[in-house]
Amino acid sequence: MVTKFSIFILVVLLRLFSFGSVASREIHNSGINLNSSASGIEFPQHPSFNSVTASGNSDCSYGTSKKSTTTHVITQEENRSDEKEDEDLMVSKNQPREAVKFHLRHRSAGQNIEAKDSIFESTTRDLGRIQTLHTRIVEKKNQNSISRQTKNSEKPTQSSSFEFSGKLMATLESGVSHGSGEYFMDVFVGTPPKHFSLILDTGSDLNWIQSVPCYDCFEQNGPHYDPKDSISFKNISCHDPRCHLVSSPDPPQPCKSENQTCPYYYWYGDSSNTTGDFALETFTVNLTTPSGDSEIKKVENVMFGCGHWNRGLFHGAAGLLGLGRGPLSFSSQLQSLYGHSFSYCLVNRNSNSSVSSKLIFGEDKELLKHANLNFTSLVGGKENHLETFYYVQIKSVIAGGEVLNIPEETWNLSTEGVGGTIIDSGTTLSYFAEPAYEIIKQAFVNKVKHYPVLEDFPILKPCYNVSGVEKLELPSFGIVFGDGAIWNFPVENYFIKLEPEDIVCLAMLGTPHSAMSIIGNYQQQNFHILYDTKRSRLGFAPTRCADA
Repeated sequence: MVTKFSIFILVVLLRLFSFGSVASREIHNSGINLNSSASGIEFPQHPSFNSVTASGNSDCSYGTSKKSTTTHVITQEENRSDEKEDEDLMVSKNQPREAVKFHLRHRSAGQNIEAKDSIFESTTRDLGRIQTLHTRIVEKKNQNSISRQTKNSEKPTQSSSFEFSGKLMATLESGVSHGSGEYFMDVFVGTPPKHFSLILDTGSDLNWIQSVPCYDCFEQNGPHYDPKDSISFKNISCHDPRCHLVSSPDPPQPCKSENQTCPYYYWYGDSSNTTGDFALETFTVNLTTPSGDSEIKKVENVMFGCGHWNRGLFHGAAGLLGLGRGPLSFSSQLQSLYGHSFSYCLVNRNSNSSVSSKLIFGEDKELLKHANLNFTSLVGGKENHLETFYYVQIKSVIAGGEVLNIPEETWNLSTEGVGGTIIDSGTTLSYFAEPAYEIIKQAFVNKVKHYPVLEDFPILKPCYNVSGVEKLELPSFGIVFGDGAIWNFPVENYFIKLEPEDIVCLAMLGTPHSAMSIIGNYQQQNFHILYDTKRSRLGFAPTRCADA
């Protein structure tokens, strides 16, 4: 059984790697033409691309703004002038608020999926995602040669927000019950609010939901979002400056009418993509105050994609919630309310569904007082056209107390956007560029001699038979960053145990030389991870996230 499954997995992996290498070469050589056959994507025939208005069935027509009766997201257009004067005024009028948290429902597992099968599927998806991230970096690097990106010079600059101590907290759900290695977040969208489960992704910016009419959509749990059912839905016109924040398919269509919608196309680099109308909507969150009281809060005018054509491996989700560094992400849009930081604490992905992970927007005072909180600098960023990703600078890796002899340039991020290391919630395992991965793997092979090795186990290596072992004894593992910070991991974050086979495997894989390295969500489990974009730093503190 294992042998047949191994052959199947290897065929899938070979196809993914073949596609990745071919696509990368085509993109580098062609200057990335999104309509070329190199991408392997057939563009959908979106009615907005060839007509003045969107489909009449979608109700995605431009509407006048409604007066805000709840929290209004301060857009960059509204906030970019007289920033310093406004900041001083706001700080004096609005004293720092007490922290607030919101909790959303943690859905129970809908099906029983063995850990082994889940890891196989997650790994397969990871490899496609790595190609996705690499391709999007290449697209960023070459975007000046793309006709539709010429408007970016007019893009409003991201304004700095006021100082707030408010805090917003949600619960996250492991994607294991969906056959996924991702984490899901429950959100309530529209008026009246309706529930949707979205994939949490620090590697992308656009928030989007599968929407009626869904002409080409993947299977999801629950109904699609329908703009007709929400009185707070508002389309963004193609004349609106915010339309410049999204990419439209090539060739760009002329904007002829005030009522013409703003079509968007967001390509993830592999077969995953979303196409639809750029719009505004109200997101409702469930808050818990420091005193324990519960209250409902509505955030108006959140920019999101009303997706009518959506393809990819999204495992039952209704869409995606972007937490990248760009202005479109959910975290960036909440900066005017909760400041420039967010954090999450991921429980073990196989934990009982009664325990939940936490996502927090705003400053978490308890985390900042954590005795073992460490920080490392975020590197790269907008100067390298890499505004979406959170890069960190690795200097060396320690295994079993030994600093491994990995060439330091292996970890460097070039000015062209090649290489480097990102921390990513949407990738399951951790991936290290060659030759780093082979050196790390060999170090564990050399140091672990007391457990039988499983030579024919697919994908992950090394793997060991630990049947009858009550207490595992495996070498330590840690990452040393360029600024001196050290991230030491518990063994369960870098070795994965597969039940009921009593097998443990190194939860890492390799990427080609000069490709990016990725610290995935499996290695982040039971750490409170802080993204502080104002101070350009990443924080991490060991935490029992189930008790947080």
